[in-house]
Amino acid sequence: MDAIPGRLRWRCRRGMLELDLVLGRFLHVHCAGLTAQQLAEFDALLDLPDQVLWQLVRETQGAATDVLGLLRTCGGVDE
Repeated sequence: MDAIPGRLRWRCRRGMLELDLVLGRFLHVHCAGLTAQQLAEFDALLDLPDQVLWQLVRETQGAATDVLGLLRTCGGVDE
C-alpha cells in the first residue's frame, strides 16, 4: 500500500515544474515520517499560490517551520 495519501499527492501537482520537482522529492523523502501536525502544516502550505509557495521554498533568510525547512532542503536551498 502506498504510504502517501492520493489526495496529498494530487495537491502537489502544480503549475510550476520547479514546485512539482521539489514537492515530489519532499513526498518521497519525508512524507512517511511526518507527524499529524506537520502533515496539516504541509497541507496548509499547499493552499498557497504557486509563486508565493515557490518564494517561501527559495527563501534563505528568516525563520522556517519544520516542514518549510524540509521543503527547502528538497529545493536545494541550504539554511
